[in-house]
Amino acid sequence: CPMSITKMLRKLVRRPKKKPTRRGIPKGLAAKLAKLDKQFEKAEDLLVRKFAFGPTKIPAAIAYFKGMVDDAVIRQGLLRNAMLELRQVAPGKEHDEGSILEMVKQVVTVAEMEQVDKWEDIIAHLLSGHAILMVEGMAPVLSIDVTGWEHRGVEQPIAEAVIRGPRDSFTESIRINITLIRRRLRDRSLKVEMYKLGSRTRTDVALMYIADIIDPEVLAEAQKRLEAIKLDAILDSGYIEELIDDCWWSPFTTTQETERPDEVVAGLLEGRFAIVVDTSPFVVLAPTTINTIMQSPEDYYLPWMVVSLVRLVRFVGSFISLTLPAVYISLIGYHPEMIPSRLAQSIAVARDGIPFPSATEAFLLEMALELLREAGIRVPGPIGQSIGIVGGIIIGDAAVRAGLVGPVMVIVVAATAISSLLVPTYSFALALRNLRFVLMLLASFFGLFGVSMGMLAILAHLAALKSFGVSMLSPWSPLRVRDLQDSLIRLPRMALHRRPGLYQVQDPTRQEDELPEGKDH
Repeated sequence: CPMSITKMLRKLVRRPKKKPTRRGIPKGLAAKLAKLDKQFEKAEDLLVRKFAFGPTKIPAAIAYFKGMVDDAVIRQGLLRNAMLELRQVAPGKEHDEGSILEMVKQVVTVAEMEQVDKWEDIIAHLLSGHAILMVEGMAPVLSIDVTGWEHRGVEQPIAEAVIRGPRDSFTESIRINITLIRRRLRDRSLKVEMYKLGSRTRTDVALMYIADIIDPEVLAEAQKRLEAIKLDAILDSGYIEELIDDCWWSPFTTTQETERPDEVVAGLLEGRFAIVVDTSPFVVLAPTTINTIMQSPEDYYLPWMVVSLVRLVRFVGSFISLTLPAVYISLIGYHPEMIPSRLAQSIAVARDGIPFPSATEAFLLEMALELLREAGIRVPGPIGQSIGIVGGIIIGDAAVRAGLVGPVMVIVVAATAISSLLVPTYSFALALRNLRFVLMLLASFFGLFGVSMGMLAILAHLAALKSFGVSMLSPWSPLRVRDLQDSLIRLPRMALHRRPGLYQVQDPTRQEDELPEGKDH
């Protein structure tokens, strides 16, 4: 065909593409400012201060974004030194690029200063809160770290409050968050790898780990997943958490979020890694398991016997929050013979005159509870608590008086709501809330058989789910007897000689096997 032959000839005789010409940084100050003004057109917060320094009055300028730098450092550490102290420098025979650069470096005394010779890097440094020093006759510019934007101070944790333990929490500043971790973990093996993620936001992300403890394969996988992120914006650690998740369609997350520095340090010492994201007060910990999700930092600050009882209550409460409404629906609708006779009579009397079946009752009350919960979160704190408490009492009492639901169903839903508050991690509690509706739906159609099948499906999914190669059901499946000492119960601290074996750490020793003198086994 003549057309196909023509296309083949065009491909063979295709002209080579011209290599794009790379424009560098101009030496002239006016050219630099014109290019900068073109790049940031209609950016009213970009400030440019022109001045002259040295005995020969060399023209220069400092550019920075207002509100992202420390104005005092700009005035005292840069402008004052450049304009006043450089006057005392003896004039040289010639002011080439090298001599100008050395003269500026001798006088400008700022913590971090970097020479930049690419225009793309100049833009990135400006947007990161650095000041750019441009000098006439010198192509490279100096990027000076004078960041000083407003940020929230260190406050008490909100989502993970404890009675005993540290009261500081992470903020939206990555520098402060890394400092809070280093303050507790003064180990030279603590490593911090920085990433710039988000093609538009260029968000600072830090990967933290202890080099001589973490499994190298886990570390390599974490680095690989972070480097594979190709997104235009990273606004919170939740973005990272979802992008590095092992199973995106699972209701359970394979990572753990926390706002407590002490919990992050404890995770690092166990052989896990942490991901700190700028502008986010929550740090991501991985690998994780159901066991670590159900633990609270307070568990290690209280006596082991008390903690063991609290942990058992916590696990029982999570099971109740998942299954109680579904079991009640099954027993009332399909298996009333399994209820003791006196209790069955009481329930029958309480349900006399109720126009809806038990499944409809449960769904109505659960939906009302979810509405109140969301309303309490979205409105201010004191008002939200009042709405949750008063609204629950009014709606429950009004529904019973109107004969829409029975008092027993109100008790079941209330017990479920209280039990769900025992789960320490919000994302895991949210997953249980969603799965509760699935089990209720199965119970309304198939009774206890549907509930049993649903629970088996959840357990099978958790058994197959992994977090960076670690099973979510560890140390129960696969069974690790040694790791059971810090699971449903916690043994005394003197018995915790080794780190958890499920993370395949390089250094398993946590404390020496020998007890101090005068201590009995």
